[in-house]
Amino acid sequence: MRDEPEAVRGEDGFDTAAVDAWVKSVVDVAGEPEVRQFPGGASNLTYLLAYPDRELILRRPPVGRKAASAHDMAREFRVQRGLKPVYPYVPTVLGFCDDHAVLGSDFYVMERVEGTILRGDLPPGMDLDAAGARALSTALVDRLVQLHQVDPAAAGLAELGKGRGYVGRQVAGWTSRYAAARTDNVPDFATVTAWLAREQPEDVATVVIHNDWRFDNVVLDEDLAVTGVLDWEMSTLGDPLMDLGGAVAYWIEAGDDEVFQRARRQPTHLPGMLTRAELVERYREVSGTSPANWAFYEVFGLFRLAVIMQQIYYRYHHGQTHNERFKDFWMFVGYLEWRCREVAGA
Repeated sequence: MRDEPEAVRGEDGFDTAAVDAWVKSVVDVAGEPEVRQFPGGASNLTYLLAYPDRELILRRPPVGRKAASAHDMAREFRVQRGLKPVYPYVPTVLGFCDDHAVLGSDFYVMERVEGTILRGDLPPGMDLDAAGARALSTALVDRLVQLHQVDPAAAGLAELGKGRGYVGRQVAGWTSRYAAARTDNVPDFATVTAWLAREQPEDVATVVIHNDWRFDNVVLDEDLAVTGVLDWEMSTLGDPLMDLGGAVAYWIEAGDDEVFQRARRQPTHLPGMLTRAELVERYREVSGTSPANWAFYEVFGLFRLAVIMQQIYYRYHHGQTHNERFKDFWMFVGYLEWRCREVAGA
């Protein structure tokens, strides 16, 4: 079972002949590619280049956006190239292009990792009993621990981040981003951000972190073993518990309230799946890392999710996008403010 691409959206098209010529200069392929686009994701764009004898993946920034910050293709390529020898779940990158005459922006190509990607619910025909769900969710945590145990220097990534002080930079940075994106129909999060600033701990370590760890960013083989980890655009050097906190923010359980359930993007509600508490405990057990105040990391993860949703809603609110999926995001931002205060006891 594969994560299937669709026809290329009109606004995301490109000169196939120009890209094909460049690909053939760096990769051994023959024939003409069929180009299709993967529908998931709201940031960098992902395409399938299906040659008669080989399938490649092309990644590029959103159309009209400069390749900087989260859309830095050179950085995303470099991270995966460095990690591959020491973290085998990274796709094999094949070539990077910074000649904008080819496609209009930086881009790179990599091997396709075959397998299943889990979204909100299991795909048709897939059965997963409680034991299987527990084993799968446990494996997801273990692969995250394995990433955090990579030596950044051994991967040639020692200069990827800014060093210690990551927690403080993240609290300040996301607080500023929320203020810049706030609209008049969402709370100010003042109680939450003051609590985060007051409770923030020192970094527990500086490691390679993924920064978007979810089921829909991993590829599973037919035995449901993790064979690939995708979407490295936000990876950096930082505190591993902040990475875990970000993952827990998306981990919605069967017993969560109806509002939270409506935001679920992965099948973490299935019988047998680890609960959030069990997920954190598994991480502690395997990594040997035991935070003094786990609530801080959980609140930060929820706050970060609220900021991401508010930034998307801001674009809708100001007419920069007309996607109706975003029109009610402001209500969920308000819900997340309540949830932050509940976890913090503030």
